[in-house]
Amino acid sequence: MLTVSAYAKINLTLEVLGRRSDGYHEVATVLQEIAIKDTLSFEEHCGISLDCDYPSLKSPQNLALKAARLLQEAAKSRKGVLISIKKGIPIAAGLGGAASDAAATLRALNELWELGFSLDQLLLLASRVSSDTAFFLYGGTALGEGRGERITPLPPLPTSWVVLFRPPIEVPPGKTESLYASLNPSHFTDGQLTERMVELLYQRGEISPSFFFNAFERVAFTAFQRLEGYWQRFLALGADNIHLAGSGPTLFTMVSDKPHGEGLYRSLKREGLEAYLVQTIEADKSGGT
Repeated sequence: MLTVSAYAKINLTLEVLGRRSDGYHEVATVLQEIAIKDTLSFEEHCGISLDCDYPSLKSPQNLALKAARLLQEAAKSRKGVLISIKKGIPIAAGLGGAASDAAATLRALNELWELGFSLDQLLLLASRVSSDTAFFLYGGTALGEGRGERITPLPPLPTSWVVLFRPPIEVPPGKTESLYASLNPSHFTDGQLTERMVELLYQRGEISPSFFFNAFERVAFTAFQRLEGYWQRFLALGADNIHLAGSGPTLFTMVSDKPHGEGLYRSLKREGLEAYLVQTIEADKSGGT
């Protein structure tokens, strides 16, 4: 049996540049891995099957299953696996949990099945799983272009503390597609905000949360009922520079130090709200509480 961790992400920037001829949108995004994780175990098995502590995720559409089948097909292999997922990343929260599980599956089965696929080969498969899966083969801090599947590793963000707040609101089916469909040309940007973030990372300069940006924030209050009220509640409890995590509805704020983060985290928990205090992490490293 092989057991691995699959970490979540936030987007420090997420710009939508325009709609492509293939129906997807062109994006420019700086992705950052954070220390909240799912735990996946892999055991050789007859056929490919999935077990998960959230029964709703035991579906043929699960991205870990999709990744396993694509890898099996590419390798022309008859080997099988039982994938067991223990969720730690909130579901349908904008934190990339499904894509991270898929990337962890590609890496783990490449090892378990002794396939010897290169990173480039795994990246090609990852791009067929989802737009975010390729990022998680790198982790750390990275630039995403195209649909988000073209990844360039970046110098690490100085280790920072992040408070995540997952509001208790209903997430509509196909939320990411709906958010993209809600965008119009006035919401598109030219990529300069992402370019500026990349420059700061290379300069090893201070990254102020005021540089963060997410195009979906312009339509999120319409897409998610009651999100605006929870955003205001987060502010009232002491959060500053709040941003949407990916396609949401999770909100996050980067705090100045751990004590500040702990105070905000405790305030959310006292109100019975779902919150997490985590660190940003570099590629192949982990941390957090």
